[in-house]
Amino acid sequence: MEPPPQPSAMDALHEAGIHAAVALQAGPPWLEQFWLLLTSHLDPNSIYTVCFPLARGLDEHVSLMVLWIALVAEWLNVVLKWFLFGERPYWWIHESGLSEREQLPLRQFPVTCETGPGSPSGHCMILGAALWPIVTALSKAVSRYTRSRLLRLVPFLLYLLLLVAMGLSRIFVLAHFPHQVISGSLAGMALGWGLQRWPPSFLKVRFFLLTALGLLLSALALHGLATAAGLDLDWSLRRASARCSEPAWLRPETRPWSSLCRVSGSALGLALAARYPLSRRAAEELRGLEPPLGSATLGLLALDMLHKLPKGGGSALWYLNVGARYALGPVLVESLLPQLILTLRRLRATP
Repeated sequence: MEPPPQPSAMDALHEAGIHAAVALQAGPPWLEQFWLLLTSHLDPNSIYTVCFPLARGLDEHVSLMVLWIALVAEWLNVVLKWFLFGERPYWWIHESGLSEREQLPLRQFPVTCETGPGSPSGHCMILGAALWPIVTALSKAVSRYTRSRLLRLVPFLLYLLLLVAMGLSRIFVLAHFPHQVISGSLAGMALGWGLQRWPPSFLKVRFFLLTALGLLLSALALHGLATAAGLDLDWSLRRASARCSEPAWLRPETRPWSSLCRVSGSALGLALAARYPLSRRAAEELRGLEPPLGSATLGLLALDMLHKLPKGGGSALWYLNVGARYALGPVLVESLLPQLILTLRRLRATP
């Protein structure tokens, strides 16, 4: 009798990741709630709707860098996922036959069933990239009050701890293997560091218009060329549909094309914000009048209301709706709401 075939190195890596998920899911209930809270409330969407407006409380340039780095990181993440063909644990355990060979006490959750490929982790990569300008800004703020190098490193330590926790939460919900969250985190940190060193001019309307168009058209071109070459870039949608335990957990927000609409819409929003900026005089007046978190909090509330509006039912209309909402975000946060605050302050000061 011939010996059974030996698993490949990648299969062994995947199997080790499954056992890590088993260990995490065996944890106490309060830890389960923490993982679920983290993975659901710090998804890529939250970078655009929470971190971006709140970063304005630190500095206008910081908030714009958060948005710029997030959209570049998300576009790159989609392209990498297309061509790395990464598995996800919740379907791999069935496709590989591991669930038949071993009794695995694993559960799926409403946030498990993402429909795109798995490598690298988008949660870790986009979070790691987009938080970099916030962390560096906080470190600089701390350095104004102390010369202690240790205290200046505290924001970076918290940043690393957050990335580790996010990676563990993604393993816990069976969305990613450990090597995928590690590669995503490292790629995100490198991208955040690199893009912060070479920021764009946020007053160049044409640059962001061309960026919005270029990101969308290049993704369409890559997808079309890969399909013409015989590559099936939509394989993960079928795996997800077949292996998700609850069809209602298959959310359109997790599809790669949803990410690309968010990216292109946000770049278009940066172009609109550059086209209708606050005047220098108005910006200086606003800095002198408003509390640091005034427009940041108002922007957070406005984006929360915007993204809670119902979306269209048709597929094309749904994607168009997504792009339009993310295009409105930068205009609201960087132009319209600060102008509204300034106008209200002037009216209040008028006798």
